[in-house]
Amino acid sequence: MEKLPKIGLPIIFILVVLIILISKSAVTIGPGEGGVIFERFGDGINTDKTYGEGFHIVAPWNEMIIRKVRQQSVSDNMNVLSVNGLEVKVNGTIWYEPEYSNLGKLIKTKGEDYEHELLDPAINAAARSVVGRYTPEQLYSSKRDVIEQEILDEVTKLLAGQYLIVKRVLVEDVQLPPTIKQAIERKLKQEQESLEYEFRLVTAQKEAEKQRIEAQGKADANKILSASLTDKILQDKGIEATIKLAESPNSKVVVIGSGDSGMPIILGNQ
Repeated sequence: MEKLPKIGLPIIFILVVLIILISKSAVTIGPGEGGVIFERFGDGINTDKTYGEGFHIVAPWNEMIIRKVRQQSVSDNMNVLSVNGLEVKVNGTIWYEPEYSNLGKLIKTKGEDYEHELLDPAINAAARSVVGRYTPEQLYSSKRDVIEQEILDEVTKLLAGQYLIVKRVLVEDVQLPPTIKQAIERKLKQEQESLEYEFRLVTAQKEAEKQRIEAQGKADANKILSASLTDKILQDKGIEATIKLAESPNSKVVVIGSGDSGMPIILGNQ
C-alpha cells in the first residue's frame, strides 16, 4: 500500500505527457480548408502533399498550417490616374483561390500572408495600368465591363506561375471629383435629349411621308376613275339603275322607252 503512491506518480506523469502529445498531434481541417506540414527538424514546408478536410495525426514536433482553399473575395479601394492625369478612386472586389495541389509551394515561396504579399500588389499594378488607358467619362459610364475584363487579364499575367488563381474582378464603383462628375452627367443628359429629339424628328418625317403616299394614291385612283367614266358608261349605268328600279315589286315607275340620248323615258306612277 505504501508503494502505490510511488508507482502512481510516474503513471500519472506518463498519462499527462501522452495526452499532451496526442492533443498536439491531432489536427482537424475544416470545410473548404487545406493544410500543409511544417517539418521543424526537416526542410520546413513539405510541398509534396496538401491535406484535405477531416482528422489527421502529425508528429508533435511538426506543425500543420491550415489555410482556406475555396474561392474567396477581397475588396480594395485604389486611387489611380486616368489617361488625362485625373485622379480616380476605384472600388473593386477580387475573387480568387489558391491552387490546392500547390498550397505548400505557395506558402513556402510567398509566406502565409500571401494575399498581401502577392495579390494586393498585382491588383494595384493591373488597375493602374488599365485605368490609365481611359478617360473619366469612359470609366464612369460605358467601359465598366471592358475594364473589369482587362484588369482580370493583367492580373492573370502577373500571377502566372505564382500558384494563385484570380477568378473574377468586379469594379463596383468609380468615384470622380464632384465637378468632373457633374460635367459628365450634364453631357450625358444633353446627349440623351438630343437622341430623343432626333427620334421624334424621324418619326414625324416618316408619318408625313406615309400621309403623302396615301394622298398621292387616292389622287391617282380618282384620276384613273375619272378617265374611265365616259358619257357612254354613265348613260349605261343610268339605264341599268332605272331598269332595276322599275323591276322592283314595290316600284310604281313605268318605263315606256328611251330618248335620243339613250336615257329611259319614265311615264309616271301607276
